[in-house]
Amino acid sequence: MKIVVVLPRFPYPLEKGDKLRAYHQLRTLSQSHELYLVALTEELPSAESIAKIEPFCKEIHIVKLSFISKCIHIIGAFFKGLPFQCGYFYKKEARDLIRQIVRRVHPDRLYCQLVRTTELVKDLPIKKTLDYQDVLSKGMQRRLEVGKWYEKPFFATEHRRLARYEKNIFNFFDEKVIITEVDRDLIPHTANEQIHVIANGVDFEQYRYHDEAKEYDLIFSGNMSYAPNVEAAEYLVNEVMPLLWAERPELKIAICGANPSPKIQNLKSRNVIVTGWVENMADEYAKSRIFIAPMHLGTGLQNKLLEAMSMKLPCITSSLAGKPLKNVDNGKEILVCNTTTGYAEAVKHLLDNEETYNEIAENGYQFVKRNYNWEAINKRLEEIICKP
Repeated sequence: MKIVVVLPRFPYPLEKGDKLRAYHQLRTLSQSHELYLVALTEELPSAESIAKIEPFCKEIHIVKLSFISKCIHIIGAFFKGLPFQCGYFYKKEARDLIRQIVRRVHPDRLYCQLVRTTELVKDLPIKKTLDYQDVLSKGMQRRLEVGKWYEKPFFATEHRRLARYEKNIFNFFDEKVIITEVDRDLIPHTANEQIHVIANGVDFEQYRYHDEAKEYDLIFSGNMSYAPNVEAAEYLVNEVMPLLWAERPELKIAICGANPSPKIQNLKSRNVIVTGWVENMADEYAKSRIFIAPMHLGTGLQNKLLEAMSMKLPCITSSLAGKPLKNVDNGKEILVCNTTTGYAEAVKHLLDNEETYNEIAENGYQFVKRNYNWEAINKRLEEIICKP
């Protein structure tokens, strides 16, 4: 089949979860179908990044989002009652380009990622699949609950608009997918059970266990300009680590990931390493003893947990991040905590008990191998997109 794929970001480099998901979906879909990619972008990708995607696509079209365009369409979204995110990622040039491709190529299907792109394609007379991916309205609600007083009016408005939009856009698409059952049940539509759950996976070739000298006792990873990651890193360094340093002042933690915000940079110290972008995250995991992700904001399945578990790192996380891991056994394959003291005690327990450490590391690895294989997951996605 000929499939037009519309993405809110160019899917390389893989420093964000939506890019990782899109990259592997393009890779697997391209094995049986012709793909016509339209990707929005704030910065034009490098030739090297484009070269990584070219083998998967018949055509690649990149539309740059200018500052003026974003401002104009955010204002337009405000007056139309649309989420600001839909305005931010809207550009008439992209909408017209997609229509030109449809008229010229006569594609069989259209697949788009996130409700941020749906205003570009919702009226096209072609069978369409939407990847909600996450419940953006719920993520905004969580930010509202913890935001500063001057942020709350924006978060409240965007939460309401996103919830309404996630409901209304549902009927414009023939098929809908999302990453987890938890998020599926939060989509504010009475027929949300019709949404197919298509999880993320792990690249087991890249994230393969290998032993290296340990440089860090703990590691936390992700895009370090993303608000939920910033909040988790600050909580980890400012609340959890002092409890550990009181007894073990030598412990080191790595905050590892692209685009560290000023708040992340300010966490640097002798025992807190902020790496910024790294070429191979697997090497950073291999240098670490324990992965910890005290996520309190955001939605969806945390790719960072899957990657760390596939590297046989014992993982500690919050109930928010652990819940989307379907059928995971707390205490056997992962440790789930809900208090600052709980995180500190879990770290000490793993460091002091080699048998428990090894059991959770091995069990976590086996859990990910059983449940999060990109090839099997995306075969199911292909069946959904291509449904008659």
